[in-house]
Amino acid sequence: MLSERRLEVLRAIVQDYVGTEEPVGSKALTERHRLGVSPATVRNDMAALEDEGYIAQPHTSAGRIPTDKGYRLFVDKLADIKPMTAPERRAIQNFLDSAVDLDDVVGRTVRLLAQLTRQVAVVQYPSLTRSTVRHVELLSMSPARVMLVLITDTGRVEQRMIDCPAPFGETSVADLRARLNSRISGRRFADVPQLVQDLPDSFEQEDRGTVAVVLSTLLETVVEETEERLMIGGTANLARYGQDFPLMIRPVLEALEEQVVLLRLLGEVNDPRMAVRIGHENAYEGLNSTSVVSVGYGSGGEAVAKLGVVGPTRMDYPGTMGAVRAVARYVGQILAES
Repeated sequence: MLSERRLEVLRAIVQDYVGTEEPVGSKALTERHRLGVSPATVRNDMAALEDEGYIAQPHTSAGRIPTDKGYRLFVDKLADIKPMTAPERRAIQNFLDSAVDLDDVVGRTVRLLAQLTRQVAVVQYPSLTRSTVRHVELLSMSPARVMLVLITDTGRVEQRMIDCPAPFGETSVADLRARLNSRISGRRFADVPQLVQDLPDSFEQEDRGTVAVVLSTLLETVVEETEERLMIGGTANLARYGQDFPLMIRPVLEALEEQVVLLRLLGEVNDPRMAVRIGHENAYEGLNSTSVVSVGYGSGGEAVAKLGVVGPTRMDYPGTMGAVRAVARYVGQILAES
């Protein structure tokens, strides 16, 4: 168990290294921070922190830098999440409020996060499996072709073209549209299959084949894996941190191209809590030199997806965590109001 003084020394080392990009020495610490002890005592504290694996010396005669273990302790015990200022909050809200649809919301969120944190931003689209049906639209495109449009409570729109096995008139289209909405509007996607399974039996024999095809397409839309969609932005920001990637930046870029890797980094959708994974806590080897800050977003206290940022372990954790949390809160409000 570290003493309060050594915790303060570690906090000072993390803050200085993040700010200066240079290894931190005992003399610099005593000059920049009011630690209330002599440089000799600070040197002893730094030696103890190094022995316990919280800091390391990158090369002989250099100062010290935090390790993954040191950053973890800093995040868990020492870092206060930096709140956004009132002008920053207004700017976030105004920028996101201007979005016209879900794609625009996600796109603006990615750009905003990348700009605020100067890291790589990743935003997951709302999960269909955790959504509810707002409305189903059926449009007759020709006597034997209809368009199915599924609109979710999160503003997501899924569109499918359906070739009917027989002509399906305007009256039948309107009838099926009304019956579908009466059964599944406002219901969770997980409940949809059971709610519509007997629907073909309520139609005339000549229309049952087409109704069955429409329902099959609807159910495929509900369960298909296109829900695991991501948008990423700000990759160019990594060029600012070349020295923070001791080997090459290429493994990081390759990892960012893998959607499965990014989904695992963001974590489980149903967990709304903020998560910070530092260095080797990331299971994917190519990201062992990075940190990932992620949080769930949604309405009513329930996460429907995740968003976050990826950057070097030498990260402004309080500022990044504050920005990620603030943006997630505003995106959740937009979805609730849409």
